[in-house]
Amino acid sequence: MTQAYWPADTDAAILDSTIAGILRDAATLAPDRVALVAGAADPAARARWTYRQVAAEAEAAARSLAARFAPGERVAVLAPGIPEFFVLSFAAAMARLVLVPMNPMLREPEIAHLLACSGAAGVFLVAQHRGNDVATTVAGLRARLPDVREVVPFDEWPALVDRGRADDRPLPAPAPDDVAQIVFTSGTTGAPKGAMLTHRGMCNAARLGGARFGLGPGDVYVNTIPLFHVGGQGLTFQIVQALATNVLVTQFDAGLHLELLECERATHTVGVPTMWLAVMDHPDFAHRDLSALRSLSTGGAAVPAELIRRIERRLGVQTTIVFGQTEACGFVSQTFPHDDPDDKASTVGRLLPRLDGRIVDPRRGGVVPVGAVGELQIRGFAVMNGYFDDPDATAATIDADGWLHTGDLATMDGRGYLKVTGRLKDMIVTGGVNVYPAELEAVIAGHPSVAAVAVLGLPNPKWGEAVVAVILPAGDEPPAAPELEAFARERLAPYKVPKRWVFVDELPVNASGKVQKFVLRDRLADDGHRSP
Repeated sequence: MTQAYWPADTDAAILDSTIAGILRDAATLAPDRVALVAGAADPAARARWTYRQVAAEAEAAARSLAARFAPGERVAVLAPGIPEFFVLSFAAAMARLVLVPMNPMLREPEIAHLLACSGAAGVFLVAQHRGNDVATTVAGLRARLPDVREVVPFDEWPALVDRGRADDRPLPAPAPDDVAQIVFTSGTTGAPKGAMLTHRGMCNAARLGGARFGLGPGDVYVNTIPLFHVGGQGLTFQIVQALATNVLVTQFDAGLHLELLECERATHTVGVPTMWLAVMDHPDFAHRDLSALRSLSTGGAAVPAELIRRIERRLGVQTTIVFGQTEACGFVSQTFPHDDPDDKASTVGRLLPRLDGRIVDPRRGGVVPVGAVGELQIRGFAVMNGYFDDPDATAATIDADGWLHTGDLATMDGRGYLKVTGRLKDMIVTGGVNVYPAELEAVIAGHPSVAAVAVLGLPNPKWGEAVVAVILPAGDEPPAAPELEAFARERLAPYKVPKRWVFVDELPVNASGKVQKFVLRDRLADDGHRSP
């Protein structure tokens, strides 16, 4: 293999699955197996549902939904990972509605934008979440959102289910290629866009990811991924298709996570690297019996090889690194549990089966050689149907041959393993040479006086673009720019060293905690910040 192109592995089948169908199948195959555990801090409040019970509640809720909404209408959800949200994910599918998951930490302008863009006819919500008054915010928006006919607090969920139990109306059957959910992108490079994901895409991406993870019948998965995230929805469908148990955690706490791993005899779990550092450093760690735990999934940030070795050694598990994108149903590539720690640290594994992938030169076009940086493009069952009500953005993202232009810069080695190096919109062309911010950020973040860094390019008459580093200092006093420049020059080629150093009190982030570089560009273009 000399060119960075990986043809789809066709050994695995793509099934004609729907979200409604996978739950009904599970209830038929394993009716008495525990499907869902509410991972509450108080063990006495840790409710459990079998697959039979979840399916029955989802069917009842679906009938109530069908009485209020027509097939194809959008229903938004503003809630953390609560059991009612879990059931609603299936109930909406059974009523042939389109679910629109939303982060309950969003503020009024963000909520207004997503509800308007999706044309949601209904909103399910929690009253408050971590100090955010969700109910009051949505109530204040009603006059500006005429499409929103109904707002349903989750406090009314039991009554909604009871009404459905008394309703015998037939439910419309979703088709595999129907849009199941509209999931909004994170908005790090501009306004969020609503990716239309199909039943077939979401179910098969989840199933194939679960197979690579080694998830199977009877396994127990302590799940920390929020249900409003595409990964949380995908993980839900992954666990159901594996006939496993989903221990749903509403908010991460290292002590609670350890207690759940032990008491629920968890075989699998998930979390970002910072979570595992907190778990291993917790005073209860040495006293917990984690002998049932086999596998751990992580991603969302680079994981050093030594941290992977430490996790695997101290927890007695195999890890897998997952790379996903909203526009591809949350699962794109994944390492294998048996991969070498260095592969897990430096790559995001190989594409899931049935996905074609290639690395394309972003300036000239054409597939690049193995090892060269370019844009990752994928094609196959998991690619979204497009952005909701945005044909221009869709056409700019999915080409005529069906290739999804991910916007991610990556390399591919001779085995098909991918390494993500940054975002295409973040790539800087300075003096005719490409510079990839992720590389620079990893180096600069190693300085002890740097808490966080964002590297971007700004127009420059001499260089085309000048490399700029925006620094969030670790202490009260920012480091001197010459000190950081010297640090960078020891570790980077001269053309990569930032021409300007900017110090800020905070970095603009979205609701998922990702830095919004487009906001920084606007601020710096207005000359709102000066370097020393």
